[in-house]
Amino acid sequence: MAVLETIKNFFTPVLWAEPEVIVPAPPTEYTIRRLTFANLPEVLRLNIRCFRDGDNYTKHTFDYLLNDPKTLSYRVVTPSDDMVGFAFVMVNENNAAHLTTIGVAPEHRRRGMARLLLAHLEDALRTREIGTVMLEVRVGNGAAQNLYRDLGYTTVQRVLKYYTNGEDCFLMMKSLA
Repeated sequence: MAVLETIKNFFTPVLWAEPEVIVPAPPTEYTIRRLTFANLPEVLRLNIRCFRDGDNYTKHTFDYLLNDPKTLSYRVVTPSDDMVGFAFVMVNENNAAHLTTIGVAPEHRRRGMARLLLAHLEDALRTREIGTVMLEVRVGNGAAQNLYRDLGYTTVQRVLKYYTNGEDCFLMMKSLA
């Protein structure tokens, strides 16, 4: 039975039963660094905190992303090297990229970190001559939609029942040319 439980935990996202009490972190400075396989345990913990509704990535998914040479991954750290944000973008052969996930620790939100991460990712994509980036965002996540629109993303399609709870998403795109 222990083997089956281990296999199940490998593929199943963690769900939280009780709500987390969020106390804003003290003001600090942030630095963007590459996110590597050595950061896997830390990104798994932060991912669970960022996406408590069950749509967080599994260890298997992060393992794949971190080992895929076409995936760019970055983390935001504090001066004490604590990871407080992350982003992954996959690049395909068609000169396009897909922002697969971006997360910011709840106590560090509303400080421009997602905007900083997206600008860093877009610069890295432009350096690689990638012309387009796309992402999916929950229909109910107005704050993220506003951020993406402010940064030049356009909603191109509504995808029905995209998330595991049945919520729709908007597919958004941006030209990097």
